[in-house]
Amino acid sequence: MKKQIEYVSEMTQFIRELHAQRPHLAEEQRKARARWWDRAPDPALDPNLDPAERQRLADAKVRQQGYVYQTRG
Repeated sequence: MKKQIEYVSEMTQFIRELHAQRPHLAEEQRKARARWWDRAPDPALDPNLDPAERQRLADAKVRQQGYVYQTRG
């Protein structure tokens, strides 16, 4: 029985080579994701806040309309 050769696409080869040349790349990607996509927790939900401060933060929120690009009119 012949041994099958595993197919590896050019893109997969490129990504593997890139990560081999730049081992710090994965950490930089995680940092960039955290900077642009991960959201900070809502301070109003912090259980350590006193109830008055939690209420003040909740009252200060401005409700976003459903479709943000539509002007009111």
